[in-house]
This record gives sequence, structure tokens and C-alpha cells, in this order.
Amino acid sequence: MIPLQFPTYSFRFKNSENKTFIFDEIRKKFVVLTPEEWVRQNTIHYLIQEKKYSKSYINVEKLVKVNGINKRYDIVVFNSDGSIFLLIECKAPEVAISQHTFDQIARYNLVLKATYLMVTNGLNHYFCQMDFENEKYRFLKELPYYN
Repeated sequence: MIPLQFPTYSFRFKNSENKTFIFDEIRKKFVVLTPEEWVRQNTIHYLIQEKKYSKSYINVEKLVKVNGINKRYDIVVFNSDGSIFLLIECKAPEVAISQHTFDQIARYNLVLKATYLMVTNGLNHYFCQMDFENEKYRFLKELPYYN
């Protein structure tokens, strides 16, 4: 896998049936290593190791209903009260971050109501804080540390 714009982390890998798998610390299982999964796993390690987010508040690839259609979010970080602190959309490194990507995460956030959003392809990271009152988001230089 290509180097990403994250610090270097230590991962567990295994090979089976001509496929490479990477261990997901949150789901507690090996998952197929795709370019998007590489970005997702680096993002999870970034949250835990750099931003000090608790593993117990992180959720990965769960179902969310958007306009009656089943979708899957990549990563959510919860607050201790169960509300959503952060919603993250991960793309493969070769996928450019576009308005379409922001529209996708905005649709998910209509349902999830996260305070912060992150969009990344591993090479470019964008962070936003929601302003629900004015129906806007404000770009940030980085994610806040978890309180």
C-alpha cells in the first residue's frame, strides 16, 4: 500500500486465499486490505494515537438509513451521552475529494447530526465543524482532541 499523509503506524497483516488482510482494532477482526480500508485503518490509528480518542467510542462501517436507503458510514466517534461527536468519510487514495464527497457526508449527517466532519483519501484531509443553526459548516485546520 502507498504511504499516506499520516504518521507511520504498526499494523497486523495476514495473507489468506491470495488476499491480504489487515486487523481492525475496533471491529476486532481481520478485514480485506483494499485501498479504502488502508485509509480507514490509518484514520482509526490517527484518532486513537494522535487525537487520544477512546476505542470504546469509535464505531466502524455501520448501517445508516438516508432517505429510506441503507448506506454505510465509514467511522463515527460518539460522545459519552451517545450523541455523535465526529463523522468520517474515507475514500481510496486515488479518489479525489470533491463536492460530491462533501454532499455524501452532508446527507449522512442530516440523519447522524455529528458536531464534526472529516473527509479523507489518506493524502488530503478536510475537517469541518457543523453550524446547525445556520445550516453551514466551518473548515478547521485540524480535528479537536477528544475531551
